[in-house]
Amino acid sequence: MPETDDDDERRRAPRAPIELKVEYKRLNTFFADYTKNISRGGTFIGTQRPLAVDTEFVFALTVPNLTEPLRLRGKVIWVVPTEEATKGNPAGMGIEFQYTGDDERAEKETVVERLLADQLGEHLATKLLGRKPRS
Repeated sequence: MPETDDDDERRRAPRAPIELKVEYKRLNTFFADYTKNISRGGTFIGTQRPLAVDTEFVFALTVPNLTEPLRLRGKVIWVVPTEEATKGNPAGMGIEFQYTGDDERAEKETVVERLLADQLGEHLATKLLGRKPRS
């Protein structure tokens, strides 16, 4: 799905261009790809093998300063197939994070907010989030 001016309105949370290793399994095959951006609500995973829209899966995100990868559940919301990819719009899939409840949501969003602050600096993270990141 090519990015348009409406993409910022469609997204519920601002995104930051952060590349992190992401690992996941699908149909007995393990994949290792990288995020292209991330927000409190989701991420874009650059891959030549995007999963189908509406696919739910568990993935491990390697986050600096965490001893173990962050395990998240996600749902594929949109894809850019390899044959439609361009330099400015790479192949991959837009993922919406899925949570079992408010406590899990708050916990994971806090980790992502700290990641944004660590990678971008407190000032830019605050500007991006519209408030100071949770710690």
